[in-house]
Amino acid sequence: MWLRLWVDELAEPAGGDPVWQTLRRRDGGRRRRLTYDALRAVLRRANTCLGTNWSMHDLRHTCALRMTRSQTLSLRDVQTILGHAHLNTTQGYLIADEHEVLARVHRFLAEQQQPPSPAPAAAGYDAADLAVLLGGDRR
Repeated sequence: MWLRLWVDELAEPAGGDPVWQTLRRRDGGRRRRLTYDALRAVLRRANTCLGTNWSMHDLRHTCALRMTRSQTLSLRDVQTILGHAHLNTTQGYLIADEHEVLARVHRFLAEQQQPPSPAPAAAGYDAADLAVLLGGDRR
């Protein structure tokens, strides 16, 4: 959403134009490519206003966590986006959300408590005898 709003503000960038730009006041207000140092300055100002201590690595880490939890991206996709040489490095971001794990366990246990529907007795067998024999005694 923010990228779309930013692109709308810039007007459509021409092919090869940087998407992330900064308005440099000392250059007469011309837009320039957002550099590493410029982004650090933005984060420094945001940290001062918010009383936080975020870094670009924090943003990268958050992005990586969100991508690994995505249903549409594979771990290999995330590896490529992050530029990791080894999949083991990307696997470090496979941190399970405690709430999601507990929800999955609760669903699993709820499914286990549902008694399986009894199979119909084959011809010539008494259904009550089979229930006792196979653990489905309903007495």
